Amino acid sequence: AGHGRRAPVHQNPGPQGMTMDRVAIFADVQNIYYTVQERHHSHFDYTAFFKKATSGRKLVKAIAYATDRGDDRQIRFQNILREIGFEVKLTPFIQRADGSAKGDWDVGIALDMVEYAEQADVLVLGSGDGDFTPVVGKLLGEHSLSIDLYGVPGLTASSLVRAATSFTPIDGSLLIPIPTTW
Repeated sequence: AGHGRRAPVHQNPGPQGMTMDRVAIFADVQNIYYTVQERHHSHFDYTAFFKKATSGRKLVKAIAYATDRGDDRQIRFQNILREIGFEVKLTPFIQRADGSAKGDWDVGIALDMVEYAEQADVLVLGSGDGDFTPVVGKLLGEHSLSIDLYGVPGLTASSLVRAATSFTPIDGSLLIPIPTTW
């Protein structure tokens, strides 16, 4: 999928004189959590994702966007993300009177992608949310960069897959099985 774009021209010298693309990573934690649960009944392996997304690249920024419920399990998870190398941005979890919930980071992620488009050769987006399609298209049209999309097959908006430079399915080595209890 993608637009057959050329590799970015803004490359930085790396070890042994090799050039390394600069990469910025944006992980939509809620979207990844729910789509991985629904399709694979597993957890997403953020360590494997981070390693794959940064392999042979110079990390500019890695941000994980999550909701803040303030419970111990979430705090431990957020600390693990920080240990891996992510900055964790939190938004309050809002429970509406009708029982629905709100914990949406779409605008914040889009703004950060725009901000880091000038500083990176590759943007990595972990999300299947089609709301990102316009920002991905705009960034690719205005900047010499590529956008690598990671999403759950069948639960990632086809418009987003078509807009991105490449699509990596979240499956296999990017999953952590949930232990079954008897």
